[in-house]
Amino acid sequence: MLSKSYAVVKDYLIITLGLFIYLISYFGFIYSHEITSGGLAGISSVISWGLNIPFSVPYNLINFSLLAVALKVIGWRFSVKTVYSVVVLGVSTSSIEKYILPSLKEFLPLQNDPALAMILGSILIGVSLGMVFSVNGSTGGTDIVATIINKYKAISIGRALIYIDVVTIAASWFIFKSPDKLVYSMLQVLIANTTIDYFLNGSRQSMQFFIVTNKHQEIANSIIKEVNRGVTFLNGEGAYTHNEMKVLMVIARKTDSVNIFRIVKEIDPKAFITQSLVRGVYGEGFDTIKVNNSKKIKPQAPDGVMIENN
Repeated sequence: MLSKSYAVVKDYLIITLGLFIYLISYFGFIYSHEITSGGLAGISSVISWGLNIPFSVPYNLINFSLLAVALKVIGWRFSVKTVYSVVVLGVSTSSIEKYILPSLKEFLPLQNDPALAMILGSILIGVSLGMVFSVNGSTGGTDIVATIINKYKAISIGRALIYIDVVTIAASWFIFKSPDKLVYSMLQVLIANTTIDYFLNGSRQSMQFFIVTNKHQEIANSIIKEVNRGVTFLNGEGAYTHNEMKVLMVIARKTDSVNIFRIVKEIDPKAFITQSLVRGVYGEGFDTIKVNNSKKIKPQAPDGVMIENN
């Protein structure tokens, strides 16, 4: 129970830190240079600049409206974190825009270097969103749409966001009609979403463990209870001693590796353990197989062999 509560608290701390980095990066490096970031922030920026209204008005209005979609499609566990993020962003965005930006505008970093500001801000935004996504959170907005697409289609979250952002960037052209800002906006979207993909792929890598030990049941129980991962017993036999033994096979996330090694060391320091990286793991607790079952592969026979159609 304690470990579960710690995991929940840890998730929300990561989300809070990610949101803080996101807001500082967006207002400090992107919005201040009138660069369209894509997503809901980009849409709200375009509306704010086009109608000359505060950024927080369209941002919060759209973001809170999309929560209904999150509750319906994505589920309560995801949406609770989304509600938390939307509330934090709503309050923080309004406060930063109203009280902090006016007094700090002339002190914002890289005011005379929009290109460098765009690059640095995009990387920080990608890292911050990757942090939020890595614990099944969301900043709301088009992140909800991208996550829904990723749930049902074999399209990464970063790539889905790129598709959504194309329309937003195109709309910004009609406000500024500036080729420089259009290029900066396109590069911002590409850099930020590439960073998201890189961050998520690194944190979601899966590992395969083989553990040879005389205390197989005790180690298996601890891994199941503390790491929340399944364990498979394989029958093994020593080639030299011919002693029968149980080999534990565990598939887990890379982030679970430290806990698994800790469990094995505490229970059986003399255990033999191997760890290897696996390219893809599909099934309960991991990724979903995403293929189009509507397309059937037509069987082909070797040369000279006829296939009869039943």
